[in-house]
Amino acid sequence: MNLASLIASHPDAAPAILSANEVTTYGALRAQVAALRGGLAALGVEPDDRVGLMLASNWYFVAAYLAVLGSGAIAVPLNPQSPTAELSAELASVRPKVVVVGPTAADAFAKVDRSCVGIATVLVPNGVDLADALSFEDLLVSEPAPIVDRPPYAPAVLLFTSGTAGAPKAAVLTHGNLLSNIAQAQASSGNDVVGSDVVLGALPLFHVYGLNGVLGRALAAGALTVLVQRFDPASSVATVRDRGVTLIVGVPLMFDAWVRLDDGEATRADFATVRAAASGAARLDPNVAAAFQKRFGVAIGEGYGLTEAAPIVTAAAQPNPVPGTVGRPIPGVEVRIVDENGDDTVAGDAGEIWVRGPNVFPGYWNDAEATARALTPEGWLRTGDIAVIDDDGELTIVDRVKDLIIVSGFNVYPGEVEEVLAGHPGVAEVAVVGVPHPHTGESVKAFVVAKPDRALEEDEVIAYCGTYLARYKCPSKVLFVRDLPHGVAGKILRRELKIGGI
Repeated sequence: MNLASLIASHPDAAPAILSANEVTTYGALRAQVAALRGGLAALGVEPDDRVGLMLASNWYFVAAYLAVLGSGAIAVPLNPQSPTAELSAELASVRPKVVVVGPTAADAFAKVDRSCVGIATVLVPNGVDLADALSFEDLLVSEPAPIVDRPPYAPAVLLFTSGTAGAPKAAVLTHGNLLSNIAQAQASSGNDVVGSDVVLGALPLFHVYGLNGVLGRALAAGALTVLVQRFDPASSVATVRDRGVTLIVGVPLMFDAWVRLDDGEATRADFATVRAAASGAARLDPNVAAAFQKRFGVAIGEGYGLTEAAPIVTAAAQPNPVPGTVGRPIPGVEVRIVDENGDDTVAGDAGEIWVRGPNVFPGYWNDAEATARALTPEGWLRTGDIAVIDDDGELTIVDRVKDLIIVSGFNVYPGEVEEVLAGHPGVAEVAVVGVPHPHTGESVKAFVVAKPDRALEEDEVIAYCGTYLARYKCPSKVLFVRDLPHGVAGKILRRELKIGGI
């Protein structure tokens, strides 16, 4: 078994990837990936070595990802827009032997102390200037190497997530996890991808939704994935129209942005080839879904998932999804709704979603304690999300147990942001919460108590955070307060802040 074998059997001439206006066929992709495997082997990459991918959603990422998997190594996709401090911490925790660095990540990576993170080799696309880096393109002339067979339980990918158990850590997804979820999604009513499909790849590939929920499924089906490096509402409409996109998998922000376009920028005819659309990673406003269907003639099926489930757990039946719900568990995935004691709730009562199946991850990288908090001894994944299930089996998400904030589908853990802001010399105390946002679902809001001898400004605090964390994790609003609410044990009561206690 090897996830990289997804592309093994498709016709040579079938288009696989459209990136930067260039089409790569499955035949060409197979040859390129085989040469890259040989190149990685020549660099000393062996099974279970980690290889970091700091690349945008483009051909380089796809080819490198498949080559790493095929070599038996573990791919570690990283946000190419992360600042140096965040990259350094993530690299130090997984210690990759090789990293592939694209132009977006080059400046931040150049400041990483490579001696502290275990990196032996840096690869860059031609034109990227980094000291002591080797050319990625040079590996394309290497002697091809065969795919390395791996057991289902072998790690394939490490993805950083705030997840169900605290501050960001690397979730381990195995070859079996990822392949199982692709098969499960394919068996879901009306949600299968077929070889003739043209799939819009507008979700970042360092995120599990884009990586396996879009790219993995499209490659398995032999479909064409149209990669979009940066989502822009107006230009993406042209992409959908001109490329004949048949499947759109996105996040609520995308659909909301399309609905907000002027009539001259988007019409029903632009989406005429789209046969299905799916939204996930955050709650979709039913009003947005209704407006999108009315204007463009396409119903949006909402689903639910998380990194630790590789990622899809539920999906709405197409072509008639039930508005406001996230659908039913996909085939092969078990779901329970449990109370605070871990007992099943009465039908219709809210409870935490627990998930079990071959798609559920084995744990967090080198973190047994966090793994034990996330998984029960029987293999149930505690998601931290609260839902109700109706008599037809449709789930509706109502709340979250954990303090996780979801910004445009990306997880933000308040403790991580608070730790950074607390390091500012003018901050005496800080608390971070998620607040509703009309475009991103939620945004980060910080409540800051300034030190008596220091005058602080909102922009200063936000800019300070941006030097350590990716932009989506930084507060979009900072409120200065005299004090923060605390419980009897001294813990800050974030819930009081969220409901307007201050």
